[in-house]
Amino acid sequence: MIKHCLLAALATLTTMTASAQSMLNLANYRLTGNHALDTLDGLGLEASAVTYARDRGSLFVVGDEGLGVMEVSLTGQTLGTMRFSDWPIASTNHDAEGLSYLGQGVLVVVEERLQDAYRFSYTAGEQVSLASADFVSFGNTVGNVGTEGISFDARDGHFFTVKQDNPQAVLGGTLSFAASGGVSTLSPLFDADSVLGLASLSDIQTLAPVSALAHTAAADNLLILSLDSRMLVEVNRAGQTLSRFDLAGVTTQAIEGVTIDERGVIYLVAEDSGTANSRLFVLTPVPEPDPVALMLGGLALLAWRQRRPV
Repeated sequence: MIKHCLLAALATLTTMTASAQSMLNLANYRLTGNHALDTLDGLGLEASAVTYARDRGSLFVVGDEGLGVMEVSLTGQTLGTMRFSDWPIASTNHDAEGLSYLGQGVLVVVEERLQDAYRFSYTAGEQVSLASADFVSFGNTVGNVGTEGISFDARDGHFFTVKQDNPQAVLGGTLSFAASGGVSTLSPLFDADSVLGLASLSDIQTLAPVSALAHTAAADNLLILSLDSRMLVEVNRAGQTLSRFDLAGVTTQAIEGVTIDERGVIYLVAEDSGTANSRLFVLTPVPEPDPVALMLGGLALLAWRQRRPV
């Protein structure tokens, strides 16, 4: 009897483990941090994108006025800044809306309306001219409905981007950068307008950096942020929503950027809207009971009951 129960339990455990590895599960997350960002003479205002630098243990943030990037700790303290001294002449709004960290101090920033990405190396206290930086264009010039986010998957060098609306788009592929303009193979992963059911798309983050998801299907999933729906969703590469986190109760400010670290901790940045500091919000997963421990405990109890004297 115990042997049959053990085999059935192991089969159940295998199913539970496979299910657990298929998604991050935003339902397990709670708000654990709320930090003000420094204004830094305007550079820290209107935070529109954030990215995690694993080799530095820090975050980089950019505001949509396009003044430069700031490096902050995981609790929002300023560690350094680098200003943009110049933008390409075609950029009349300097609308910096996407930011991704490639490693070894290299960042990519996206200009929303041009739908161009610029690659540069960060040096605290210095300035960088984006007009002279290596870049790549992956879309036509549009109005204030263009690219809102970019994320990098270090496993295969692929990038993922989101376009706000009219139409919405979630793109994936490769980007090469060059002084005269590189090459993009970005293409739609799915029909975002009809599949996601979100009012707008504000940022994107691959789950590949999360150590616990390595070598599982969940590592291919994506976090997609919607400012207008006030929602963070986890989707697979076909656009199927797997889990979600309602941001309506987090803040009245506009949350526009999302990133994640190797522990699975999620960081969000919100605009100041001209009346308060931009903010950094931290979402932390609440540990679930270990299915292995629960199963073994149940089996031990079953064995005790089978063997105890009547």
